[in-house]
Amino acid sequence: MLSINLSGRRALVAGVADDGGFGFQIAKSLAEAGASVCVATWPPALNIFLNLLERGKIDDSRRMADGSLLQFERIYPLDAAFDTIDAAPEDIRTNKRYKDVGDFSIQGLADRLTSDFGSPAFDVLVHCLANGPEVKKPLLEVSRAGYLSAVSVSAYSLIGMLQRLGPHMREGGSIISLTYMASERAIPGYGGGMSSAKAALESDTRTLAFEAGRRWGLRVNTVSAGPYASRAASAIGIIDRMVQYCAKNTPIPVALTAEEVGTASAFLCSPLASGITGSTVYVDKGYHAMGMAVDALDP
Repeated sequence: MLSINLSGRRALVAGVADDGGFGFQIAKSLAEAGASVCVATWPPALNIFLNLLERGKIDDSRRMADGSLLQFERIYPLDAAFDTIDAAPEDIRTNKRYKDVGDFSIQGLADRLTSDFGSPAFDVLVHCLANGPEVKKPLLEVSRAGYLSAVSVSAYSLIGMLQRLGPHMREGGSIISLTYMASERAIPGYGGGMSSAKAALESDTRTLAFEAGRRWGLRVNTVSAGPYASRAASAIGIIDRMVQYCAKNTPIPVALTAEEVGTASAFLCSPLASGITGSTVYVDKGYHAMGMAVDALDP
């Protein structure tokens, strides 16, 4: 039987802070396929996440098919807005949510990984990082700082991570990120420069696939997931309406699940997808293929 087998491989999933989003489900799917999984968490959410784990608050979500609980090999702090610790402003470094976690920069993450596991340290990198501080603002009202922040954290961070982590990945490894169709179509309410950030992420995926493929033998793809009402997505403000609209207008008219994104991602990270790189893979029940709303046909 053909199956996804990631036994003996290590994955790093950046952007997991609870059990409610795609990042957690991707991590779980990778573990179900046999991978050991490390995660990187935004420092302000780190203690909350650790408490959820320690108190068993998300044990139901952690339950694997064999009855065991999903275990994370390591949990690292990461604020991907900063390539090095020196790039972080003093008020960030001394903030109570940051000051005790050590080096939370991308370089700090690379240093910890190689200290813990040597080099090459891992096989799979999953980028689930996105933030737009002005996401509720229409693009015409977004400040330069808000726009650049969205692009920095949501798109450039993939480049920064590959620069520092790519040399420590095993040849044949896989990198995936998460994008959204606002990169190519206007989605009213998805503002703050996030649509531009997702467009940049998809463009960078193609270029990084070439460069990382030639330099390190790595594959780079991005998953364009349909809307999903995670805790993080609640910042958009209209996520429930987005989910309902897409569920009504997709070829398969049911809401997308996080598990579907997780299993598709595990496939892309596996040897079964060795011929796929530089691609935007849609996991959205086919909504991207539609050119007209279904209710537009109603009399």
